[in-house]
Amino acid sequence: MKIVLENLTKRFPGRGKKDKTVTAVDKFNFEFKSGKLTGLLGPSGCGKSTVLNMISGLINPTEGKIYFGDEDVTCLSPELRGVGMVFQSYALYPHLTVLGNIIFPLQNLKGKDKMSKDEMIKEAEKAAKLVQIEGLLSRKPSELSGGQMQRVAIARALVKKPKVLLLDEPLSNLDARLRLQTREEIRRIQKETGITTVFVTHDQEEAMSICDEIVVMKDGLINQAGMPQEVYDSPENLFVAKFLGTPPVNVFSGEVKNNKLYIGDEGVMDFPCKDGEVSVGIRPEGFEADVNGAFSLKMHSVEVMGRDKSFVMSHEKAESEAVRAIVPSDSIPEIDGDRVRFSLKKEKVFVFSKETGERIKVSYEA
Repeated sequence: MKIVLENLTKRFPGRGKKDKTVTAVDKFNFEFKSGKLTGLLGPSGCGKSTVLNMISGLINPTEGKIYFGDEDVTCLSPELRGVGMVFQSYALYPHLTVLGNIIFPLQNLKGKDKMSKDEMIKEAEKAAKLVQIEGLLSRKPSELSGGQMQRVAIARALVKKPKVLLLDEPLSNLDARLRLQTREEIRRIQKETGITTVFVTHDQEEAMSICDEIVVMKDGLINQAGMPQEVYDSPENLFVAKFLGTPPVNVFSGEVKNNKLYIGDEGVMDFPCKDGEVSVGIRPEGFEADVNGAFSLKMHSVEVMGRDKSFVMSHEKAESEAVRAIVPSDSIPEIDGDRVRFSLKKEKVFVFSKETGERIKVSYEA
């Protein structure tokens, strides 16, 4: 089932007389495609959890509409929306077993949806099997690992067979290895169930790895939406370019003169647009070791990463102290003194307006 948000806005009043109203989400228009996993991605305070809470009904929007399919659910109470939600905290009942926690939502069903005890146990066992915790049903939460508790929370959300699954930073409390394992499980479960899923995270690696589509947010606004690889390969502005990618994009102060892009005194590549100061983003994988390359940087160290090497360098026009280039291990650039030269892959170089941060596109970048 698709979810459509039309001009969705949420403003919170200031706490004091002098405090201004805070706009957490501003005219948010988007369609979450039916049966897909969509990531809401952005830094803390960008409004992504507020959007999720409005979809669930936990927060009422100040303006705008929410549709589940063709049904307007803007004023519908949370329990009537058919939503399953998993929070950052596991929110399990410590006195109940895993089975008791999973069954709990079913015990509140009424009317034609009411189930017998045997029916509830059967559905709970199905949900537990889906998240691969069927052998833990008699345990209490205190006897579980963090990853197991998160699976219980997911099973509890799925047991009602929701139309929509909402995940609010569900991996934040897990260690690195468990995060990787659990995010793969979330993807598997979503594919098996086909439930329309909205996944909130500030971790771009999580969103890039498991989502069908991502929505990058900043200050309550959508900055860019699309398939993860497409957004990574073609960022619309400097914020999106800097937010996506590990290691992050290298940013330099540059200038366009006579249809050529300069970083410092070096003309690094042709760039047919009007003259002026610009910001230049170069992905770490956009450097090619080349003794005759147009771009030179000061070498500091080399980090071995198996099949690749990471060159840690610096440049007087760089935004950060360290500039990173990722090159194949068998590609060793020649070093002239303490300088190393590179040519640049045009598709990995992004030029942005110095004033607005919007990307400047030229014909060969299409």
